[in-house]
Amino acid sequence: MYAVIRRYEGVTDSAEAGRRVDEGFVPLLRRVPGFVAYYWVDAGNGVMVSTSVFEDRSGAEESIKQAADFVRDNLAPLLPNGPQVTAGPVVAAG
Repeated sequence: MYAVIRRYEGVTDSAEAGRRVDEGFVPLLRRVPGFVAYYWVDAGNGVMVSTSVFEDRSGAEESIKQAADFVRDNLAPLLPNGPQVTAGPVVAAG
């Protein structure tokens, strides 16, 4: 498995960002080959974190492209700062 974690700071409206992600992005992500799981977390204080898990690296890389496009087209006013992106193979899971 392969995971991608994105951390967004300076989120202006976490509830609206969550609604848009749930209604618009999650359905797109589920269609990416190798999709396993996705979580969008409100960490408080204008910070939101997403975690995507895929069967392999190619699915994860496709999710990075999809996320960049979705944020640009649907979330730019709510997520004014680019994300910190961390990606790599899953080496332990529970």
